[in-house]
Amino acid sequence: MSETMSIAASEILEGLNEALMDAKGISVEGIKKTVVYKVQPKEVREHLNMSQQEFSKAFGIPLATLRNWEQGRRKIDATAASYLKAILRYPKEIMASQI
Repeated sequence: MSETMSIAASEILEGLNEALMDAKGISVEGIKKTVVYKVQPKEVREHLNMSQQEFSKAFGIPLATLRNWEQGRRKIDATAASYLKAILRYPKEIMASQI
């Protein structure tokens, strides 16, 4: 560590170097990674064995919106992604609340 570099700056630099090594495919001992899984509407719908129309009606999602998501013409925002994740985990409870 350089005498002019603070401990915090040194730790930040070390972390950046570890991230760079990891990005290059070099094994870094003790590195922690966070994996973010993107929700895929079609996979959620197919997991529930539902047609687009059934899924749309059951969960209050406009059919055109669902089709646009599935065909990649429209991106899913954070709120919709959270809703789809909840549907995947608790489909019966969410369907019941739509009645």
